[in-house]
Amino acid sequence: MKALNIVLAVLGGAVAGAAVGLLLAPEKGEDTRKNIMKYLESKGVKLHKTKLEELADEIADELGK
Repeated sequence: MKALNIVLAVLGGAVAGAAVGLLLAPEKGEDTRKNIMKYLESKGVKLHKTKLEELADEIADELGK
């Protein structure tokens, strides 16, 4: 296989996996973000809510491309 085909296959798999994950998510996005914030805080990482929202928006934008 050519290297480009491998890269495209990996990217396609990542996008498909993310889409399935979003469709089958057990909780609302807001609840998931709260859980992520609690987990990060328990590990000593402090994120302001707006920063987490920005990060989530950036991820969603990348997945939407």
